[in-house]
Amino acid sequence: MPRVTFREERCKGCGQCIIACPKKIISFSEKLNEKGYHPATVTEENMAACIGCASCGRMCPDLVITVEK
Repeated sequence: MPRVTFREERCKGCGQCIIACPKKIISFSEKLNEKGYHPATVTEENMAACIGCASCGRMCPDLVITVEK
């Protein structure tokens, strides 16, 4: 099963990964990071729907997303 990891402390909450995800499993976190942004995240229950396409990682301007297959 693919796994998506976000370096939430570096995410500026631009939302590009949310738009790029074909399965629509990425959302903004309720919590704020150290910079004051709501970082993007994937919940454990949504992780099962990930297809490992890495569209989110390719769209991230700050390279905070890692996709492992």
